[in-house]
Amino acid sequence: MQKLAKREEQIMQSLWKLKKAFIKEIIEELPDPKPHYNTTATIVKILEEKGFISHKAFGNSFQYYPLISKQEYQKDVLGEVVNNYFDNSPLALVKFFAKEEKINTEELEEIIKLIKNNK
Repeated sequence: MQKLAKREEQIMQSLWKLKKAFIKEIIEELPDPKPHYNTTATIVKILEEKGFISHKAFGNSFQYYPLISKQEYQKDVLGEVVNNYFDNSPLALVKFFAKEEKINTEELEEIIKLIKNNK
C-alpha cells in the first residue's frame, strides 16, 4: 500500500469519518486553511487512481467513498514504522512510548489484558 501525502491523508480522514461525501463536504471537514475546490478535486482523483477511494455518479456530481478502511491503512503504516524505526519490534515501540512518557501504567495494563485475551 502506498503511503499517503499529508493532504491525501487529511482527505481520507474526512472520508473515513463521513463514510461517503461530495467534494464540498470533504472540504468542510478539512483543517484550515481550506484548500480550493479544484485542488481538493485533483487530490480526490489521485486517491481514486491509487485505489483508495471510488465514487458513485449523481448526474454531473460524484459522491466519493473509501475502498481502504482506516484500520487497514493504520495497520500498514504502523507496520512500516515498526519495521523501519524499531527493528521490526513492537516491544521497542512500546518501550519508546514508555520512555517518552506517552503511555501510562493503565494503558500498559490494558495492552497486557488485550494480549492475554487474544490468546
